[in-house]
Amino acid sequence: MKVSIRKIDDFSEEQVVIECVRVTPEIEEIRAYALAKGEGLFGLSDGGQRERIPLEDVYYFEAVDEKCFACTEKKVYEIKQRLYEAEKAYADYYFVRCSKSVVLNLMKLGSISPALAGRYTAHMQNGEKLIIWRKYAPAVIARVMGEKG
Repeated sequence: MKVSIRKIDDFSEEQVVIECVRVTPEIEEIRAYALAKGEGLFGLSDGGQRERIPLEDVYYFEAVDEKCFACTEKKVYEIKQRLYEAEKAYADYYFVRCSKSVVLNLMKLGSISPALAGRYTAHMQNGEKLIIWRKYAPAVIARVMGEKG
């Protein structure tokens, strides 16, 4: 694969162009990474401080007791969005619903293994394990395999 960088003078013209013969899972990962780079959201830390969270640091979003949280490798932040809003807003950034209460970042997924009753276990890069409910498993697996789900 050939990679090139061309310097330009105007910040507003910055872009990433991917030229490929066909869109593979690897190309989709590169696209999602480029989209997420520099994107962020705001959340409240444990101490009540409002902090900017780089989207690429979010492992998953989780809804608990009517609140939504962005979970990173070491911290959990409360965010103002509802879970379905986060799912919709970040779908192009490789985030996908895996259960009623969790939307995971496929860029932070290490592996998937079968579990009981048609469910799967998502093994995240930070060592956490999340359950992929059977209702959401086909869409998650399709996204992992690079298909539209």
